[in-house]
Amino acid sequence: MIPLDDTVLQALLVAVVAVPLLGAVAALLPAPPGLRGRGPDQAVLRHGVTVTGVVLLGTVLLALGFDHGRSGTMQAESDVSWIPALDVRLHFGVDGVSLPLLVLTALLAFLCALYSYARMPAGPSPKAFVALLLLLECGTLATFAVLDLMLFFLAFEMVLIPMYFLIARWGGQGREPAALKFILYTLLGSVVMLLGLLLLGLNAGTFDMVAIARQQGTGLGHTTQVLAALAIGLGLAVKAPMWPLHSWLPGAHTAAPTVGSVLLAGVLLKMGTYGFVRIVLPGVPEGAHTFAPYLAAFAVVGIVYGSLACLALALPSSDRPWRRFAPQSSPAAQGDLKRLIAYSSVGHMGFVLLGIATLTHTGVNGALYANLAHGLVTGLLFFLVGALKDRAGTSDLDALAGTTGAALYGRAPRLGGLLAFGAVASLGLPGLAGFWGELLALLGAYHPAAGLSRPAFLVFLALGALGTLLTAAYMLLVVRRVCMGDPAAPTSVPGLAKVPDVRGVEFAAWTPLVVLTVLAGLWPAALLGLMDPAVQSLLPGVTR
Repeated sequence: MIPLDDTVLQALLVAVVAVPLLGAVAALLPAPPGLRGRGPDQAVLRHGVTVTGVVLLGTVLLALGFDHGRSGTMQAESDVSWIPALDVRLHFGVDGVSLPLLVLTALLAFLCALYSYARMPAGPSPKAFVALLLLLECGTLATFAVLDLMLFFLAFEMVLIPMYFLIARWGGQGREPAALKFILYTLLGSVVMLLGLLLLGLNAGTFDMVAIARQQGTGLGHTTQVLAALAIGLGLAVKAPMWPLHSWLPGAHTAAPTVGSVLLAGVLLKMGTYGFVRIVLPGVPEGAHTFAPYLAAFAVVGIVYGSLACLALALPSSDRPWRRFAPQSSPAAQGDLKRLIAYSSVGHMGFVLLGIATLTHTGVNGALYANLAHGLVTGLLFFLVGALKDRAGTSDLDALAGTTGAALYGRAPRLGGLLAFGAVASLGLPGLAGFWGELLALLGAYHPAAGLSRPAFLVFLALGALGTLLTAAYMLLVVRRVCMGDPAAPTSVPGLAKVPDVRGVEFAAWTPLVVLTVLAGLWPAALLGLMDPAVQSLLPGVTR
């Protein structure tokens, strides 16, 4: 830890949120003469790397200056009146729950900007692309840093428009319907969430999230808590994404450009689960307790459903159960690797929701850990599949594998090795990041909070454990079909015959994710020691 004055920490946090917004505006302006490089396109892409790099440096300094001995209390806190008539305040702060998410967001945004500098997706002007990327980063960082319900809603909504345009303008086949479905689902959920936030804030007498958490529902009637939990939870569940409100996700991921998929899976999905932990559990504890069994039930259905969908997509097309009913041109009939990883997110985020639904310190810590692990591992997988699609011209598993396998181990050994690493990390191999979050979520289900039905949660635990087995099955099947095979065998994909191996910029963009996945798997105490005091502060009445 680096001792920093509290004023410096406050300034750092505000700068981390504000710099991407200022950078987005600057990206639309002409570059200064000395910074144009080979042309305006290169200049604006370099600008994106610089701004996201500065933000990442700011979050690292914030983490180094953070007092880990007081991670259960808000630090770097600033509070200024913004709309006095509504008592809405510019209130910022971080604790052990939000700090890791800030660092993860800044890291993935920087890696996406770096990757785009070398491989800008096909589409309109890079100026608009970089501006939207920075605006998306600003909204996500603000969501994890603000401590006012109305600011939280504004930041939550701020990310929707940039992501919509990133999918609709720089995406692939089917991008416009996918972008439209994404925006309609999330906007509808946000309207319901706003009603819940207003109900909570007006009845609590404040929109301050710290004060609401401190009250622990005091002064709120049972009906008010149930209605607020239902409305806020529905809005957050769309973004989480919870089954059956997940149907916007596979299409959005499949159509999005590589960096859009990385940010969508790596940080945007975390906004929904973060809202459950920050607002619903401490703000309306009785409402959370009422809906916890239903949340857990939907979570485990999502785990099993997502895993079965991935397993079906990983199978050869002749073995898929729905092949006879679906046209060959439809997404249901195509084993697209990006679509498969999107469905895997439904399963992985199911473990996050299950941990939250246990209402225990163990379960919520597991949920937060699984959140971070999913951001690292799935971000890496989307980078790898995007690179494979750029090289081969397709991400369809049947086309890549053919009859003998795509043989990436032989054709591009480093790319194949990284894909296999991402797959085993995603299936929760002990020693890698994905293991601890799922384990703690299942342990939380073994001993749920007082008042919750233990037999029901034991059933949920068993279904979640089944999901881990199914995850191993489809991930190993993907590795066998993509990485193994005869490199000398003929292939129907021209780009696969002489596929280039990992390039320098790709190594630079992917190595931090690999290193952090290993570190988080081998040293879980570093993150759990940071998060647990904050979880205990948010759930003070829980004994374990």
